Amino acid sequence: MSSEDRTQEFQHENFVAGIAPFLRGNNSTMYVSNPWTIRECVDFSTVEETNSFYRKNIAKGQKGLYVMLNTTTHHGFDSDAEEGSKSGLVIDSIEDMKILFDQIPLDEISIFMSINGVVLPILAFYIAAAKEQGVNVSQLSGTIQSDILNELTMQSTDLSLPIASMKISIDIFDFTSENMPKFSSSSISGYQIQEVGATPEIELAYTLAKGLEYLRMGLNSGEDIDTLALKLSFSWCIGMEHFKEIAKLRAGRMLWAKIVKQFNPKKQESMALRSHCRTSKSSLMTRDPFNNFARTTIEAMAAAFGGTQSLCSPAFDAGIKLPSDISHRKANSTQIYIQEETNITKTVDPWAGSYYVEELTEKMAKEAWKLIQEIEELGGLSKAIELGIPKMRIEVAAAKKQATIDSGEAIKVGVQKYQFKEKAVSASLAADNDAQIKRLKTLKSNRNQQLVDAALLNLSTNAKSGTGNLLALAVVAAEHRATLKEMCKALGIAADK
Repeated sequence: MSSEDRTQEFQHENFVAGIAPFLRGNNSTMYVSNPWTIRECVDFSTVEETNSFYRKNIAKGQKGLYVMLNTTTHHGFDSDAEEGSKSGLVIDSIEDMKILFDQIPLDEISIFMSINGVVLPILAFYIAAAKEQGVNVSQLSGTIQSDILNELTMQSTDLSLPIASMKISIDIFDFTSENMPKFSSSSISGYQIQEVGATPEIELAYTLAKGLEYLRMGLNSGEDIDTLALKLSFSWCIGMEHFKEIAKLRAGRMLWAKIVKQFNPKKQESMALRSHCRTSKSSLMTRDPFNNFARTTIEAMAAAFGGTQSLCSPAFDAGIKLPSDISHRKANSTQIYIQEETNITKTVDPWAGSYYVEELTEKMAKEAWKLIQEIEELGGLSKAIELGIPKMRIEVAAAKKQATIDSGEAIKVGVQKYQFKEKAVSASLAADNDAQIKRLKTLKSNRNQQLVDAALLNLSTNAKSGTGNLLALAVVAAEHRATLKEMCKALGIAADK
């Protein structure tokens, strides 16, 4: 990217929806013809409870499912580990995945799975479960958050990420491109970046920089830009800075089109940025949590005004306790109200022409582009991560944000102003996982151990040699009933290896 690009003005007022750079939306009619997909977050601990909740929502017309996994699974442990957490959904094997999607037509329902480090075995469980359900893999649709760079950019994690992690991303892309044309192989996440304290500008810049890194990685492995770009999507955090969040999504589409264009795509749609948004969990208050309904609604409307393709809005008591069926239903209803009663979906870009929003969009694009150029001048995001630049800028932004709250410059209702004296909702995050552990023991005692050992050895050998497609090999291991921890060890990514 040239120095000329660095000073270029983003004159965008005449850009239209459906035509690159897609400022006003990815298609010409946007929600008028196809509203965003409602994806509800689910915080139940057991696969049985989660499956029941999914089926209730599908009966009400929901077409997209959001799969959130707990820290035990994220860190590569099975549920019988001493280090295991009892909060959130645990997936040990294909058997858990089969129960999770029991009586759910996976050829009709799209899924979004938020997981990075252990994405390979989890995706393998999903594919193997679909096959045993009788679904043709080519009919599977959805997105997996396979964003290895996210862990390296800003998160502290005890998960050891091997050099082969980038091969995992490429193998997932190759497998899904060949076998799963309706499936996005990577959702590049900005969500955690903002949740730990970054500004929307920093979230936008570093998330797009990750996308640029994945593009180069894929192109270097011989992939075609049009095939590659269409497989990538982005996941954003939507916080309480309402108009900034609207501007962020609009500016993001404009900048992504600019980034992809330099690789000379033949298809215009290759330059379109596909967004999934999730309203902020960190903005939810633990005291008087019923006011979180208002916070989530404001954030959800910002995502809608910004033109997201799908949206998740957590339950009002998420983070305090395991949300009830009622609180989940209310969270889902929030989006239904916006879609059905506000007429937001009757216009393509509701804020088009607004001086304030257009000015914010311009400013957001310039500030994010400046940060992207800083990374480029260092040699790309991987080099910037080695130097600690993204982590440093995120930490500085977080410290500044906290200082404005502590000083009272930024108002947090219920924290340093309008404090509530009522007791907070009692915490209840733990759940009994005895049935989960029993199922795991049964699986191990009934499987053909020789087939499991052979599949795991094949997975380990290919991971070390850099040969074979690791996702295809992981699917075979999943079908033979290898567990999450066993596959993670074979790949060299287990937390306790």
